[in-house]
Amino acid sequence: MSSLAPEELNSISDMRFYVLGLGPIGCLLAHNLRSVLPRTHPVTLIQKTAKQAWTPQNAAAKITVENQGVRQSTDGFDIEVFDKHSGSGGGVRFNPKLSREESAGFTPSDGDLRTEPIEALFITTKAHSTAPALSHLAPRLTSRSTVVLLQNGMGLYEDLVQRIFRNPESRPHFILASNTHGAWLKSAFHVVHAGIGDITFGIVPDSRKRDFETSMADESKPLYERSLVLDDITRPDDPSFDQYRSLRHTVAVLQSLDALGCKWSPVADVQLAMRKKLVVNAIVNPLTALLGCRNGGLFKDESSQNMMRSIEADTQLWLDSLAPGVDKSQMSVGRVPKELGADALEREVLRVTHVTRGNMSSMLSDVRKNNPTEIDFLNGYLVRLGEQYNIPMPVNRALIQLVKMRCSIPIDQTF
Repeated sequence: MSSLAPEELNSISDMRFYVLGLGPIGCLLAHNLRSVLPRTHPVTLIQKTAKQAWTPQNAAAKITVENQGVRQSTDGFDIEVFDKHSGSGGGVRFNPKLSREESAGFTPSDGDLRTEPIEALFITTKAHSTAPALSHLAPRLTSRSTVVLLQNGMGLYEDLVQRIFRNPESRPHFILASNTHGAWLKSAFHVVHAGIGDITFGIVPDSRKRDFETSMADESKPLYERSLVLDDITRPDDPSFDQYRSLRHTVAVLQSLDALGCKWSPVADVQLAMRKKLVVNAIVNPLTALLGCRNGGLFKDESSQNMMRSIEADTQLWLDSLAPGVDKSQMSVGRVPKELGADALEREVLRVTHVTRGNMSSMLSDVRKNNPTEIDFLNGYLVRLGEQYNIPMPVNRALIQLVKMRCSIPIDQTF
């Protein structure tokens, strides 16, 4: 049963929700959006090319999610394909009646091209693919739009602000999310939900100085009774309601995704969760990519355990530098939140690799497919921050170079 209030559901009847990035997490998210929202609320899947869009599953507009052998399917999605000829960020309505060959050579008419503003966009692409995709869609994103970033690594929001959304007055609202679900694609649009986790999300502070976390400062209640409420974002009698309408409704929809364990938290808590996940991914992803093993193959021997601890030690001074009140020039060890302490991080790494022991990491998959990896948004992000804080990170630097060396050598090369 969805936790979305009926009156909230009725108020978003004219909103269309877009999903960009149809890997395992994107498909899992789209499936749950379609399961929760009535058919009067369109959910649109964005594909880069018509060739990618044309599959039997796409023709049926159907996504299947499998968990412990039980399959559930949702259909009724709309599909758009990037129009490379459009300067307005347009997307072409996908026509499943055309063959694969006809789709590839299809020239859209005005009736097939969508150029209206996008109100809500969920992005689950690889981190390095996000900026190019958003550059195409930017003409359709306004200050009233809401963008949800759900990716590995950190630094992506700052990269997008620097490269695409430099003007705070026209910048969309952003929601940052940290995901701990494990999933992999069995085939196109058939995702195996291998590890049940949760999604923690928070709203990036507003350039107009609106406080989205007012209720957390209510000192009339003990801290454990305080919670974030939608009216902190906006309410129907707010003169600026239209400016924040899509943000309120997107948060409400996220809160309704009970099957994904979505939780709206203060953005500081989300940053903490993202840092924790960053360190886990910066250990697991490059090691599996280099060793060619599934997640469960790691840390069964003393050498791989020592490597895990070396990477953790590499990051501890950076994590310590993020503790409130710490002067960069006078950092001291031991002030990190307990969730980011060495022992806690080691337990989390071992927990994640056990829960996802049968999974192939996204970085290993990218290496085997000769695709770009997310190493620059994982270990690369750590190294760049280390430079800002004058913290050497030799182990992370070495991992970056090793992964890039691995990517430069064909996986099937023989001598």
